[in-house]
Amino acid sequence: MVKAHVSAQELVAGRYRLLEVADREPNRVSWYAEDVQAERPRLVTEIAFPEAPTEDTVRRATARILRSSEVMSALRPGRVAMVIDAFEEAGALWTVTELIDGTPLSELLAQQATFTYVRAARIALEVLDVLEAAHADGYTHGELSPGQIFVRDRGPVVVTGFGLAGATLAPRVTAPSYASPEQARDERIGPAADLWALGAILYTMVEGRPPFRDRGKADATLKGVDRLPLRTPLRAGPLTQVVQGLLRKNSRERLSRAVVRQALTRVLDEDPETTEQPAPVSRLRGAYVAARASGWSRTTMIGGTALAVVTVSVAVLAATQGLPGAATAGSAPSASATAGAPGNRTDGNVPSASPSRTAPSSSTASASASASASASASATATATAGALPAGFHRYTAPEGFSVALPQGWKRLDTARDDVAYRVTFGPGGDDLRTLAVTYSTQAGPDPVAIWRDDVEPGLAKLDGYQRVGEIEATTYQGHKAADMEWLSGTGADRVHTFGRGFLLGGGRSFSLRITAPAADWDGAADKLAMKTFLETFRT
Repeated sequence: MVKAHVSAQELVAGRYRLLEVADREPNRVSWYAEDVQAERPRLVTEIAFPEAPTEDTVRRATARILRSSEVMSALRPGRVAMVIDAFEEAGALWTVTELIDGTPLSELLAQQATFTYVRAARIALEVLDVLEAAHADGYTHGELSPGQIFVRDRGPVVVTGFGLAGATLAPRVTAPSYASPEQARDERIGPAADLWALGAILYTMVEGRPPFRDRGKADATLKGVDRLPLRTPLRAGPLTQVVQGLLRKNSRERLSRAVVRQALTRVLDEDPETTEQPAPVSRLRGAYVAARASGWSRTTMIGGTALAVVTVSVAVLAATQGLPGAATAGSAPSASATAGAPGNRTDGNVPSASPSRTAPSSSTASASASASASASASATATATAGALPAGFHRYTAPEGFSVALPQGWKRLDTARDDVAYRVTFGPGGDDLRTLAVTYSTQAGPDPVAIWRDDVEPGLAKLDGYQRVGEIEATTYQGHKAADMEWLSGTGADRVHTFGRGFLLGGGRSFSLRITAPAADWDGAADKLAMKTFLETFRT
């Protein structure tokens, strides 16, 4: 078991201050941490080397982890944690990722003991999505365990730990009770090892204990995995056969990914439950508080300018500290949009921009607590990707939405508050074009009134503010919505903005704000960008 040997007052690698333990498994501990150089929150993980590492072992391990993370993050954006740093210190391997606003599955299991088979099937299906992408590209995770899966409040899981398998000479680096029998025998592994681990995780979720217990020493645990018979699951219900099929000792006899997907999907399709218990709020907030106490200011955490926030949910922000800045933003990604929420449409029936909106723009949005995509979001994105205009590519955000962006556009900033988040895209540099997407959990019931009564008073304080036309009620993807346009700024910096906010119900909302230089508002390229944003946005 890895033990924390660095106090909260010390820095790992001279730049990472450990704030609070996020999760602990055999041979692995993760902390919420502060990157004191970048002034950003991070997730820092310490992994015990099986033996004293050589310089070559460290080089090989860190290179493998960084390469695997880069590939998998590109294959499944927002679903695989991106490792931004890896190094050796004090005889241990350390990895640093962008902060994940979610709760490790191992912690949830410690709190709740068992899950319903419906919830277990949903989590397993989301993990399977990631594994399928990895296996199709020739990657095996090899270290999958509940501690490597982060469950977000209302969205798809995030998987960590890619690249650890094979980074050292050990058959299994962390959580040996989830190792496959072939790993226990120190044989060459492939995708079947990940399917075994998925079965072991399913077993743990429904039974409240892993199929093979941890025996304190890795060798003893691995011997049990290889030699002991599987204890028959008692609470798995309709998942019993898929669990047993995944946990077959002979890797060639395990269920295929396609069969597993069909079985899990069938459980969800036949789900008699209409609701399920959401994941508890992550202890991320406590880490933020500690970070602020260490010297982070609200400006550092949220970023932005004095520009007023314009979104469908700005009323909430006005009452709860609000996010500064409409043109910029900065903060950690968060969880979000409820799986199966009304906004999660998969029929592709998305209205194009209103005929009166003849110009492009870049959007901003208000801030929000969390929003995250369900598995259907990935399917929708895949289904529509082939129909994108030339030069556009679909971007899937870790917060749980996707949208097609023009070539050269990138994620510029993220702003997050306790009730909302905002993500801003654009070319960057001196180019004023942006698209801002905001999600909120506390929007009012009338989108027209929100623009008129809550948003516009703040906009009116901007230099050169001028509303264009009337605020118009509309519908968007079947939801109540409202559109508003305005001009702001002066001289060469004068911009034209189109905003659309729509309600998902239960106080949840999204807002898209598209902004472009006022002089170019009627340009063909910007018109196409605006039309594409509105037609391809998905939650």
